[in-house]
Amino acid sequence: MLTNVHPKLPMRNKAITKAYYLSLGFQLFGNADFEEYLMLQKDNVQLHFFEFKSLVPEDNYGQVYIRTDNIEALYNTMVENNLAIHPNGSLQVKPWGQKEFSMLDPDNNLLTFGQPVA
Repeated sequence: MLTNVHPKLPMRNKAITKAYYLSLGFQLFGNADFEEYLMLQKDNVQLHFFEFKSLVPEDNYGQVYIRTDNIEALYNTMVENNLAIHPNGSLQVKPWGQKEFSMLDPDNNLLTFGQPVA
């Protein structure tokens, strides 16, 4: 039986990726510090990153969809902290019944946050 999923996304620079996700409210996960690997967690969501120094961000199509139970508060926190929202990803209700917004991390991984419309 499946119990969890922890996406693994590419990163060019561990320090930059770590700083970005800490600014989103994630925390380091685990006690070990692996040179070419990074694990972060926020609430019940865990993201893993592997080093890919030759990654060309424009060619990266990494994507993660993260569900939340308070999309308005999350969006407002990101905006208040001057975190860049994707140019086409402002908070909006989608035809498929989700309220969503999106962000791009420093390596062009797309983070979409969503909540069902009540």
